[in-house]
Amino acid sequence: MPRKSFASDHLPSAGLPFSPAVLGAGDALYLSGQVGQDPATGRLADGVAAQTDQALRNLQAVLAAAGKTLDDVVRVGVYLTDLRADFTAMNEAYARWFAEPYPARTTIGVAALPMGAAVEIDLVAR
Repeated sequence: MPRKSFASDHLPSAGLPFSPAVLGAGDALYLSGQVGQDPATGRLADGVAAQTDQALRNLQAVLAAAGKTLDDVVRVGVYLTDLRADFTAMNEAYARWFAEPYPARTTIGVAALPMGAAVEIDLVAR
C-alpha cells in the first residue's frame, strides 16, 4: 500500500527527501520535526520560546492539511540544544499550545539542530 503524505503551503520549503507528515498503520499520523523557521522570511524566530511557538505553528499547519488539530496529538518529541538553559522557556511556550489531558512527551538534549535552531519538535496524532 502506498504511503499517504501531507504537506502545507504554510511551511518553509525543506527541499529534502522527507514528507512533513505520513499516515501510518492504525491511522496514526507521524509528523516530521519542525524547527522555528518562519515560512514568510525563511529565518528562525528569535529565542527558544519564539522558536517553540513557530515550530508548533508549522506543525499545526501540517495537521490542518491532514484534517487534524493539536487536540489529536498523542505524542510529542522535543529536541533542545541547551536543555538546562532552555527547558523552562520552551516548556512555558509549549504549555500555551496544549490542553489537558496533555500528550505524552519526551524532551531530549541534542548537540545541534538544522539551521542552528535551539528547538525542534515532532509529533504523532490520531
